[in-house]
Amino acid sequence: MKLAFISDIHGNAIALEAVLQDMAKHEIDRIYVLGDLCYRGPDPKRSLSLVRSLNTQVIKGNADEWVVRGVNQGEVPEQVIDMMKREREWTVAQLDEQDIAYLVSLPTEMKLEIEGISIHAFHATPDSLFEIVLPGVGDEVLKSKLMSASDADIFIYAHIHRPFIRYMEGKILLNTGSVGLPFDGMSKAAYAIVEIENGQIRTSIERVPFRIEDVVKQYEEVHYPNAEMMTKIVRNGLVK
Repeated sequence: MKLAFISDIHGNAIALEAVLQDMAKHEIDRIYVLGDLCYRGPDPKRSLSLVRSLNTQVIKGNADEWVVRGVNQGEVPEQVIDMMKREREWTVAQLDEQDIAYLVSLPTEMKLEIEGISIHAFHATPDSLFEIVLPGVGDEVLKSKLMSASDADIFIYAHIHRPFIRYMEGKILLNTGSVGLPFDGMSKAAYAIVEIENGQIRTSIERVPFRIEDVVKQYEEVHYPNAEMMTKIVRNGLVK
């Protein structure tokens, strides 16, 4: 059974289409989505439509929560909150009531049992949509923050836009990276594959090129708030 886990699409439908095409080449059996579907990208409506067309399990990310109820004080640095509120207003204006209702309805975690292997997946941590747990922290922090809420064989999260795979005490911890806005310096979409066969587990991070300049053009054509910064991220794969 080949499973694909994707997350942090952030309204980049072009990158999502490239990832879905790559999955077809890998003959993926099931796709799971770990949140942050449409906020901060130039094509939120189509991104959300593509996700919904997969007819699969989808969980909520912090950006989906922001679309639903707004960006609150203290959740982002003070110097960017006004801009992020404008970006959120623009995103909501591209969606309809059914889209918002769909985001409201999303659960915050998924627990899977695949051929005797248990998987616990969530966006940021089991307890928070917002907490940032980077790969460079110590093993004890990773275990306490990400792996203590259940007794799964594989733990999968997203949120930080930096993919990685770690093996700790017989468990696997995996971050999917970001489809639409990678932050690790590689300007390619990221997603994870978990293959389970007769008790054997294979994991990989896939990096997929997409039409970056077409995405940049979209940001400009739709007059996206904060387009200059967002296009730099898309081009460079970095926040700064």
